Amino acid sequence: MTVSQTDMKQMMDALIDPVRAAGDAIMTIHASGVAARDKPDGSPVTDADEAAEAILLAALAEVAPQIAVVSEENAASHTMAAPDCFFLVDPIDGTKEFLRPDGNGAFTVNIGLIRGGAPVMGIVFAPAHDRLFTGIVGLGAAETTKGTRRDIAVRDVPATGPVAVASRSHRDDATNDWLASHGITETVSTGSSVKFCLVAAAEADVYPRFGPTMEWDTAAGDAILRAAGGRMEYPQGGVFAYGKPEYRNGPFIAYGGFRP
Repeated sequence: MTVSQTDMKQMMDALIDPVRAAGDAIMTIHASGVAARDKPDGSPVTDADEAAEAILLAALAEVAPQIAVVSEENAASHTMAAPDCFFLVDPIDGTKEFLRPDGNGAFTVNIGLIRGGAPVMGIVFAPAHDRLFTGIVGLGAAETTKGTRRDIAVRDVPATGPVAVASRSHRDDATNDWLASHGITETVSTGSSVKFCLVAAAEADVYPRFGPTMEWDTAAGDAILRAAGGRMEYPQGGVFAYGKPEYRNGPFIAYGGFRP
């Protein structure tokens, strides 16, 4: 299937309002109190995940009915062999952050488009902070906050040294060892795909991840990072690819201007 940059721009523009609507639904449920249930794999799911996914899947069916969708809460889609072009949807990335009582707000709505094994378009919305990130590889990335849009791009590492972002809920010894081995001492801890967006928006320089993730956790943020001039690699090198068995990720390093 051929999907041009013009096609992607039209799809992205048409999906922004549904993504915001999904965020509104999430925040309404969040304000009324959230109860989680365990899925068969032991991860949590809430009414907010399901409400947001319903909005997103309906929008994708209208905007791009010819493109397959793999979504976190649709378990049947996880057994589909990855086509050349498909969407990856995570209605709430950072469910554990969503369930935290501290009001951090580090959870996001995510739609990523994969073409030829690479993320080429992404939308990430952090509804608690009204931060909407968008990107199309080859056309650039942007952030819209409280009605103001600005282009974003990765930065050169500041003279004070690189800043890493790391998982708040899933930080592990492997991450700590990688940071230490690269002399990185300043770290911002947060949740969800916001971490990719902070690197893309020049608020941090690198995001190492060694714990388990799924492709729908990373696709949208990865696309935005790549559109902003960053890159995503395996720790041993090589461009990070999508369409893996069961859509399961291994370790990765998401780079802004930092070079190991």
